[in-house]
Formats: sequence, C-alpha cells, structure tokens
Amino acid sequence: MLLIETDRDTLLKPLQAVTGVVERRHTLPILSNVLIERAESTISFVATDLEMQITTFASCQDHQQSFAITVAAKKLLDICRALPEKAKIQLEATDNRLQVKAGKSRFNLQTLPAQDFPKIAPLADIKTVVRLSQKTLKHCLNLVQYAMAQQDIRYYLNGLLLVVEGSSLKVVATDGHRLSLASAELPQQQAPQEVILPRKTILELVKLLGDSDEEVVIEIGQNQTKFSVSNTLLVSKVIDGKFPDFTRVIPSSYEKHFVVPRVLLQQTLQRAAILSNEKFRGVRLVLTKDSLRVICNNNEQEEAQEELEIAYDGAPLDVGFNVVYLLDVLNNLNVEQVDCAFGDANSSMLVTIPGEAGFKYVVMPMRI
Repeated sequence: MLLIETDRDTLLKPLQAVTGVVERRHTLPILSNVLIERAESTISFVATDLEMQITTFASCQDHQQSFAITVAAKKLLDICRALPEKAKIQLEATDNRLQVKAGKSRFNLQTLPAQDFPKIAPLADIKTVVRLSQKTLKHCLNLVQYAMAQQDIRYYLNGLLLVVEGSSLKVVATDGHRLSLASAELPQQQAPQEVILPRKTILELVKLLGDSDEEVVIEIGQNQTKFSVSNTLLVSKVIDGKFPDFTRVIPSSYEKHFVVPRVLLQQTLQRAAILSNEKFRGVRLVLTKDSLRVICNNNEQEEAQEELEIAYDGAPLDVGFNVVYLLDVLNNLNVEQVDCAFGDANSSMLVTIPGEAGFKYVVMPMRI
C-alpha cells in the first residue's frame, strides 16, 4: 500500500526536528521509533522518551489515504539524509515492513503497531499562557543553559527554572557552583507561575527555536509545559522539586567592579588556563589600581601570568575562581563588553552586561 509520495525535504525536515528526542538504548523498542500519521493532506511526525514529546506537521498533496505507522526514527532519518537532494521518495507498507523507494534505491524497515505508541496525554490544567518572539526566548535560553547541572544528585538542578511574573519572564540555571539568570519583557501581564524544565527539554527547545520574530506560545500546566513553535509542538513533563532561592544568591551591593572587552578577557583566560591545575582548574584574579593580573599554576610548579590594563579604582583584591566557569559565560555571551563586580576574597563574582539589566551571572569563589 502506497502511504506517501513526496520529495526528500518534506520528510527530512520533520524527522530532523523530532529525532533528537529518541533514546538510542531503551527498554521499550517502540521508543526508538517515530510515529507517522496522516489525516487528509497533513502528515504528523511524533517522537517521545516518555518525559518529553515532539510533534511536527508537514503538508503533503499526493492524495493518498490516511494511515498510522511507526518505524525506526534514526534509520529513516539517515536514509533520507543520504539520498540526493531533489530525490522523490515513496513510502509503502506491507505486513510489518515499510519500504522506502527513491529512484533505484530500496530500503526495507521493520515497523511496530501504531496503537502501541505511548503518546503523552494532552495538557489538561493550563494555568498560564505566555506569548513572545522565538528569538527573544532563544536568546534568554542561550544566556543561561550552560549553567544547568548534569546528572547532579539534586535532580532539580538538572534543568532550568522558568518564572513568569507580571510582565516578566525569567529563566534561571545553576549547578551549585555558578548561577545564570536572564529575563525578558512580556507583552501582557501574567499571574505568578514557575516550573522546572528538564535539561533535555531545554536543549531540544533551543534547536527548534529560530532567530525570527515569529511567535512561540508557552502553555504552563500543573505537571506539563507545552511549547508551540512554528509547525511543531513540544510537550514536556516538569521536574517536581524546590529550586534554590536565586534572589538570595545574586549580590546587589558590590562596589569593586570594572568593565572590560569580553573577547580580551576571554582570550587572556584561555591562555592562562593552559597551565591551570587539570583537576581543579583554578585561576587567581589580582586587582590593583588600573590593573588586573590573571594567574594560573599547576602541580608541576608551572605558572602563567597575564596582565590587563583596566579602569579600576577600588581596594586591592586577590580572589580565586574555576576558570572553566568564567570561560563558559564569556563564550556564551555575544556582547562587546562585560562588567565584573566583586565583594571580598571570600565572595562570589557577578558578571553583567553594561546597559542590559536582564542578565546576571554569579560564580562562587574557590581557595587556591
């Protein structure tokens, strides 16, 4: 039975959008599959890992009848990717097989029953609906996502806090050693609402978002959050836990600070880090009048020293940090200058962007 007759891109783009969710090793074989369904001229592609589900839609005007089938997502994606750019593709179903035809190429893939595919139930208890541009949300997520924890025993840190309050949307990530916060103005007032979204959800969402003014709609429920991006829907379960009070972590009264070109500081730290201790990755920042010295050393008694001329008139300071955490923020910002503020030798460092009040990055100090 002929299911679809179309060009390569009609299949390739939706498969690229959903396949990132698919787990390679899973106890349920069907979770390696993509569910392809057709209703009239619309084809939907669905992938899930039981925590998150992505559905994307494509239109196909070949007048075939409705169907539902599941097939290995990564294999079908790899086949479509490997075919010539303008190739015409036919998908045909026979027994428990899906045959992919293109020119003189033939691929026979195993299928599993569509009725066994475990779809996440639709969002029922929507509490808040937020609308903003895709590029605004993508910008905010890119400013903070690198600070999320990975496989931390404090499971609520392995994700990102999304806070809606009044006309503001905040996103916060921390791994206990550093914290990153970005905020954006919303076009309409909202009731207070916050959810913790899993790390994988954030990484997939960033891939889906474009750098356009096109709208993304966020629907927040009790246990799920749904993102509608162009012709794609992402539904994710939320992490049940209490996120740390980020307002207590962000300092507000630091007087020692300097503004420095971002790329200059980034390159200085990258050079010094070559001789940092491989395990602890410590860097000393020594502030004196109009001078910043960057010092790294390691167990072999090797040392790197760099000096920058800066406009600084505060008290002298000698404080240590993990150089990786400093480079993370500098690598992920796309600005000319950064403002670095300090308390004392036992206090955190606050990185902000001059003229942009919505971003804050806090790094805890380390003893060197």
